[in-house]
Amino acid sequence: MKNIIRQEKVNVAIREEIYAKLAEILKNSVTDQELKEKIDDFHENDIAEVFELLSKDERSRIYKALDEEKLSEILSYADDAEPFIDEMDNVKASHIIETMDADDAVDVLEKMDDDKRKSLISLMNEDAKEDISLIKSFDDDEVGSLITTNFIKVNKNSTIKQAMKALVSQAAENDNISTIYAVDENDTYYGAVDLKDLILAREKDNFDDIIVTSYPFIYGDEKTDQCINAIKDYYEDSFPVLDEKRHIIGVITFEDIMELIDDEMGEDYAKLAGLTAEEDLNETLFESMKKRVPWLIVLLGLGLVVSSVVGIFEGVVSQLAIVVCFQSLILDMAGNVGTQSLAVTIRVLTDENLNKKELLGLIIKETKVGFSNGLLLGALAFVSIGLYIWLFKSKEINFAYAVSGCIGVSLMVAMMISSFTGTIIPIFFKSVKIDPAVASGPLITTVNDLVAVISYYGLVWLLLINVMNLA
Repeated sequence: MKNIIRQEKVNVAIREEIYAKLAEILKNSVTDQELKEKIDDFHENDIAEVFELLSKDERSRIYKALDEEKLSEILSYADDAEPFIDEMDNVKASHIIETMDADDAVDVLEKMDDDKRKSLISLMNEDAKEDISLIKSFDDDEVGSLITTNFIKVNKNSTIKQAMKALVSQAAENDNISTIYAVDENDTYYGAVDLKDLILAREKDNFDDIIVTSYPFIYGDEKTDQCINAIKDYYEDSFPVLDEKRHIIGVITFEDIMELIDDEMGEDYAKLAGLTAEEDLNETLFESMKKRVPWLIVLLGLGLVVSSVVGIFEGVVSQLAIVVCFQSLILDMAGNVGTQSLAVTIRVLTDENLNKKELLGLIIKETKVGFSNGLLLGALAFVSIGLYIWLFKSKEINFAYAVSGCIGVSLMVAMMISSFTGTIIPIFFKSVKIDPAVASGPLITTVNDLVAVISYYGLVWLLLINVMNLA
């Protein structure tokens, strides 16, 4: 899909400049041929960016002047091509859509109402209908739903000359030629050839010798989130997608892979906030609330638990009020290290298939990191907070460093336990088949608060009140 190579937002000044140039061309071009020649100097992406800024009459002139192939390229880059398709007659619109890569055509058609979609499909050629039907036969979360049938296929028993001839003949209909796929006499996938290797090969060379039989492939019914990490590091232009008989049904491009990864990152970010999906600027108030409220209700209940725990230590606070000043410090640091361990664990769980020994190693490692960081920061807190209480709170030095020592120990304990919980919680959810990103993000904050409160006030009660009798 071509949208992946677009910038997130074209700079407003550049966009307006492109629009001004197009408007000037439309104003001064006398004939359709003259208009076409001038528009050909623009990249299709640039035209798509400013299409909506043009008037309907201006766009109509462009529709008339440009051929279907050029228009299909432009509309493939558009965020939403459906309104522009609606401005054309059905025959022209159907020809433009059938000229698009099959995956782009499906994207455009999916945004139309049923009647319009059926009407356009009925006017398309049989090849386009078959390609669209093939892609639609896969679920949205399967690789087959993202394929394009724009690829070159050559028999592995060909000579170099025959392979080059097949490439030339198929390139007229398929411009995705940087990688050529080889099949055997049963049309079964065999391997792939880099275009450069074919060009450099001599006529007397054996075609089979330049075929990479270990070239990665994907099955159409594989789940996208399960196969992305397996192929993203290959950096190939495209990957063949096979059916159960190992026949090539299409390819998925590297741009598609990158777009999927970008989408996955957005979804994971939303999940870490407790949302079931990314929010859209055009969502209604009710839709946004519906995504957020369920977890907020759960967290409200957990928050009440934390508040109740703080209430248990009300006597500690009344006897030694100064400790309240440093509660937020303990809570914030525990939350920070817990979130760090959570992020590391979710990334590892997403990218790797770990066995029990490796999971245990991850838990031990993150706990050690939390303990080590807690030890360092606890020591710094001991020194600096002791000085603060002694100099600015006018307390005796023994009292100041007793309190700061308790804070330092509490910080170390809270950070160590938070690192442990930040690691163990997503692993637990993964083991019970719950998405760790969805469940862990909102939960870890409240759990860390609970850990920090119990660690801090528990140690204050034990060390300062019962052992050292400072109250």
